[in-house]
Amino acid sequence: MAGEPQADCLFCKIIAGNIPATVVRETDTTVAFRDINPQAPTHVLVIPKVHYADAAALAAAEPGIAADVLREAGRIAADEKIVEHGYRVVFNTGAGAGQTVFHAHAHVLGGRGLQWPPG
Repeated sequence: MAGEPQADCLFCKIIAGNIPATVVRETDTTVAFRDINPQAPTHVLVIPKVHYADAAALAAAEPGIAADVLREAGRIAADEKIVEHGYRVVFNTGAGAGQTVFHAHAHVLGGRGLQWPPG
């Protein structure tokens, strides 16, 4: 069922504490941790504690929690001191866009120049 933890989901396992992660912030609705394959000096993932496959599904079902994810992304940027020079918040949706874990999550990237378009 949407929103419920999924036994085969890497991020649900991190939320449950079954897989270690370098957690940098946690709220009642979100967990933020460092990406294990960083693409910038600051690369933190912000995930909702509820399971939805992607950001669109999360926003449609639980817009308040989607807002929590974005709010936490901004707080991470402030904590990491990347606000002044700029940062990027990215939601990949679908395998063709690079999504590899099908649990909604935001990438907070910064600490170097981030040209557009990416990659």
